[in-house]
Amino acid sequence: MKKNNPIVKIAVFGVIAVILWGVGFFTKLWDTIPKGTGIHLNPANILRMLFWIAATIFIERLIVYLLSLTKPENRRAKTVTSIVANMLKYIAAIVIFCGVLTILGVNIATIIASIGVIALIIGFGAESLIADVVTGMFILLDNQYNVGDIIEVGGFRGTVSDIGIRTTCVTDPGGNVKIINNSDMKNILNRSDKNSKAVAVFPVPYDTDIPALEEKIPAMLDGIFEAHKDIFKAAPKYLGLEALSASSVDLKFIVEVDEKDIYSGARLLNRELFVGMRKLGVECPFQQVDIHTK
Repeated sequence: MKKNNPIVKIAVFGVIAVILWGVGFFTKLWDTIPKGTGIHLNPANILRMLFWIAATIFIERLIVYLLSLTKPENRRAKTVTSIVANMLKYIAAIVIFCGVLTILGVNIATIIASIGVIALIIGFGAESLIADVVTGMFILLDNQYNVGDIIEVGGFRGTVSDIGIRTTCVTDPGGNVKIINNSDMKNILNRSDKNSKAVAVFPVPYDTDIPALEEKIPAMLDGIFEAHKDIFKAAPKYLGLEALSASSVDLKFIVEVDEKDIYSGARLLNRELFVGMRKLGVECPFQQVDIHTK
């Protein structure tokens, strides 16, 4: 049986839930929770705190796992799922904090009543944190980018792998993950909305009959497209002479591809041009140096 079988994992969650419920029910951990003010630290309350922490973490992990089972195909749905899973960690921490204080006998109502003053104090000391959270909410509402989109920010290009309420993770083609604070997500270039163009510059020798070659190029490009419709969105286009280099005449070609295939598409186009040009009798030139002596 596979280790990642969801049925097995759900069964494990179920067993843990039964154990936690049984411990809470048969030991009557909640029957004598202290009321009012004053700290009541004793073995029974320590046991209650451990049980509360374990139960909260269990519920948070269960919800996150159930969210992961949905496996949404839509990028927007992936984004919402990612943010909800991220928010659950913070919610669980708050629930644990409040529950532990309650078990110890601290009056939570008093803390909530003074939360305005506390928030004001924290606001001055955690300005960047608040900016990250607020920006994260606007990113979600404005639909600037979603999980799975290919973006470029600050010169770093990659796929959005995770969006949280504080940070965004972007993974480049090499597998490097850059974690960026949401407040630093500025001047973003979202490259997932439209097809991109892979570019190839192919050199041919100076003695090539360019007009004759240009008559044969369209048929060659149509053949390349027919062989690679899974990568190319349309037949490659010949744009003309790109440059007159030291040892070659450079011809420029482009082809429409998905943004995720922009590099692999360029490599494939280069290969097919090399093979196709050889079939047409055109070889790639090598560097040549003419020496004139008296």
